[in-house]
Amino acid sequence: MWRSIAPLLTLLSSLLIPAQAHLGPPGPPWSYFPTNKYAAGASACSAIAQSFRYQNVTVNFAHYVPAGTNISLEQTGALATCARPFQVAPVDVCRVAMFVATSNRSNITLEAWLPTDWNGRFLSTGNGGLSGCIQYEDIAYGTSFGFATVGANNGHNGTSGAAFYMNADVVADFAYRSVHTGVVVGKAISNQYYRQQYSKSYYLGCSTGGRQGFKEAQDFPEDFDGIVAGAPAVGFNNLSSWSGHFLLITGTPNASTFLNPAQWALVHRDILSQCDAIDNAVDGIVEDPLLCHYDPITLLCPPGNTTNCLTSAQVQTVAAVFAPYYGVNGTLIFPGMNVGSELSDAFIYYNGQPFPYTSDWIRYAILNDPTWSPFNLTAQLAAYAHAVNPSDIETWKGDLSAYKNKGGKILHYHGQADSIITSSNSPRYYDNVATSMSLPPASLDSFYRFFRISGMDHCAGGVGAWQIGQTTAGSANTTLDPQHNILLRMVDWVENGNAPDTVTGTKFVNDTASLGVSFVRNHCRYPLRNVCVDPANYQNPAAWKCVL
Repeated sequence: MWRSIAPLLTLLSSLLIPAQAHLGPPGPPWSYFPTNKYAAGASACSAIAQSFRYQNVTVNFAHYVPAGTNISLEQTGALATCARPFQVAPVDVCRVAMFVATSNRSNITLEAWLPTDWNGRFLSTGNGGLSGCIQYEDIAYGTSFGFATVGANNGHNGTSGAAFYMNADVVADFAYRSVHTGVVVGKAISNQYYRQQYSKSYYLGCSTGGRQGFKEAQDFPEDFDGIVAGAPAVGFNNLSSWSGHFLLITGTPNASTFLNPAQWALVHRDILSQCDAIDNAVDGIVEDPLLCHYDPITLLCPPGNTTNCLTSAQVQTVAAVFAPYYGVNGTLIFPGMNVGSELSDAFIYYNGQPFPYTSDWIRYAILNDPTWSPFNLTAQLAAYAHAVNPSDIETWKGDLSAYKNKGGKILHYHGQADSIITSSNSPRYYDNVATSMSLPPASLDSFYRFFRISGMDHCAGGVGAWQIGQTTAGSANTTLDPQHNILLRMVDWVENGNAPDTVTGTKFVNDTASLGVSFVRNHCRYPLRNVCVDPANYQNPAAWKCVL
């Protein structure tokens, strides 16, 4: 949900995106992809600006951009708050920017990047957080493989949710309409530009983008043949309340209940001492947080000692942040935070400050009251937000029969050290689908597979083998084949029937390719979990086995 929050960008960029991630295309495309089905170029790009006509669409510009061009995004309308000042074009593309009216008081900014060497496929990208930010890095990633790729601003500009205030149409754009409209318009301009119909349609997104992918499967099953959805912000209203409730647990930095980053590092070491070896490998990774029943009581300071220990109030804080969040009449609002996230969350959720997305969502979309204080969050308000559920943004429908019946496929992944959206929510949604459709996991596997990526933080980064091809950063310097790249795996599944049993991730030393590969690991599809059968060689993927 919260992928692009401005106050956290400095922290998260160092945590999630290696320095080499923005330097251009990941390398030669996987050999399965055909190229140059219709070689369009500069003249075709100029022509499309004048010839493309679609209801409620105005073409702002169409620029032919040669490969390697460093595009200054702020000069062409991107906001500084989106922290995307430039983007390198990985291949020759026609970049088309459009204004699309979605009602008499709402609109989206849509971009289509149409590569000269097109592989015949269409790809839509998603967004992050509450942001109205086109994720140019994902658009560029799609075009590097030859997809005609689109992305939109989610119905408003910048990272604030203030645009939702007193405007349900803008909220509707954010909830579903931006992506769906972008798909409809994007397919139309792709078909005209290349003078032929696309062959298959795909989606790639994480966080809010993951939720958008599931929203498409739930409500617009005809839009995509394959959806790659990471760390999805499903259960959105409850997630918003959960994200805000940590402030009430930790208190402000001067409260007796507050832990500073050094104390959270102490908690992290204690978690590893209790849970690291559950999978038979002591590698600094809690492979399956659901099996870790962490008890912080071991950190309680004995009488007369205050060094490398916690007070009783602080122990209670630690227990509370990892506990499920219950509301009115004992109903579950959201699962507890997964262990392994605490080093990052010391600066995100546990910093003694209101979480901006919770504040904005409740102020502007739920209450329409800009004066509401996040210190006034209650279980009753969480229940109210869940009931209001504007434009059904909760995205919790479990019956995906229409998407299954049209032949659609879903690859769902979630990092098990996610510091923004607890990894425990994804198994809960998967189980909701199985229950709603009355299907055992073996039958669900025919169209929906979920992979738990151990040690991955939010969408990328972390101590695990997190590079699985989910983004440019997630594919940098890794092997570009379906086993090592989840986007290519989706294409292989949809078009060749090769469904994945595992997803292989790579971890570089200090996330720096020049320092060499630290380890490689095969990540299991849910409900299977990873167990190390050869602890002495845990860095070798062959040392691990997927078991129930």
